[in-house]
Amino acid sequence: MAHKIYKVSELNKYINQVLKSDEILQNIYIKGEISNFYHHNSGHMYFTIKDEKSAVKAVMFKSSNKNLKYELKDGLEVTASGYIGVYEPRGQYQFYVNDITPKGKGSLHLAYEQLKERLEKEGLFSQEAKSDIPIIPHKIGVVTSPTGAAIRDILSVVKRRFENVSLLIVPSLVQGDKASSQIVSGVNYLNDRDDIDLIIVSRGGGSIEQLWAFNEEKVAKAIFNSKIPVISGVGHETDFTISDFVADLRAPTPSAAAELAISNKVDLENKLDNLTDRLEKTIKTKIKNRKDNLKSIAERQVFNKPEKLFSDKIQKLDNLSLKLGWNIKENLNDAKKQFNLLNSKLDSLSPLKTIKRGYSVLTDEDNNTVKSIEQIEKEDHIYNILEDGKIKSKVLNKEGENFAEKE
Repeated sequence: MAHKIYKVSELNKYINQVLKSDEILQNIYIKGEISNFYHHNSGHMYFTIKDEKSAVKAVMFKSSNKNLKYELKDGLEVTASGYIGVYEPRGQYQFYVNDITPKGKGSLHLAYEQLKERLEKEGLFSQEAKSDIPIIPHKIGVVTSPTGAAIRDILSVVKRRFENVSLLIVPSLVQGDKASSQIVSGVNYLNDRDDIDLIIVSRGGGSIEQLWAFNEEKVAKAIFNSKIPVISGVGHETDFTISDFVADLRAPTPSAAAELAISNKVDLENKLDNLTDRLEKTIKTKIKNRKDNLKSIAERQVFNKPEKLFSDKIQKLDNLSLKLGWNIKENLNDAKKQFNLLNSKLDSLSPLKTIKRGYSVLTDEDNNTVKSIEQIEKEDHIYNILEDGKIKSKVLNKEGENFAEKE
């Protein structure tokens, strides 16, 4: 009996067809833990689903995972639905995932927690990044549904508390797939204006699915990057959205958002009256204290008889002046004595004194003093300087003899 011989590619194709013909394998649910997760730059996701005994390769194409609200990652317990097929080039059977749900919590709850954790790490919830809410905003921009309960509540609070405040309502969907983009556009539009002092982003209560637009990352980034302070008033008091954490101020309800944004006109008037009274009392008290202080200073003795303040100083100045004169005179006399002493010593050493005693000074024709016979030659002319003149002589002869040694 002859056996048919298959190529490898034919075998893999056949096995794939067998698997596709099995109704169970073409619509199967698998639960397990994700490992070896890899998100390719093409958008496709590759991972393994495993339990304590076994594992299966899985792939979730971009067309299936593009609407995931949360991030798949290693260690996440999931239930996935899809079909079993063969990747024929490798002869590898794998699970093709159409939908995947985290174990225990719903996908939206997990997406909420993951985004909240990531944005907190990025600093979007930091208190230092938040702006102060203006006390009396001139004009408030409200991003919300123009037909919802939230805008009616806000208008009611404004009318009751401070109807002079101007509101600019920017219509936006507040739930559904298009809501987040419209909320972002509304916030950006208000930031492009130069007459808005405060922004309220708001909607009434609802399920997590209905509130999800306010948990979108692009809405959080738009609120965080707003140069105008933002109040988030979304849902009921127990509802918390990502927008609440990013906003400069969180209000538990739309009505509370309006309460926080708009001061009560009567309360402000009363507060202003109280501040005015306190200011008047403070000014009067300060004026009285200054007058009492001035009176006390004016009564001091130094202002009644100011000369007493300077009498000691004047007397001390006179004493110093006299002492300075004495010191100058004494120093001058000492200097004169010293000068006379030095002058007499200098005079005693003067050559003129020697000449007066009968000596003369001998010079050559160039007026150089002749101290040795070596300086002159026979027939040279020399000069004898005396007290009353000088004598010109001619050298007829010179004889050497050391008179200094004889002395």
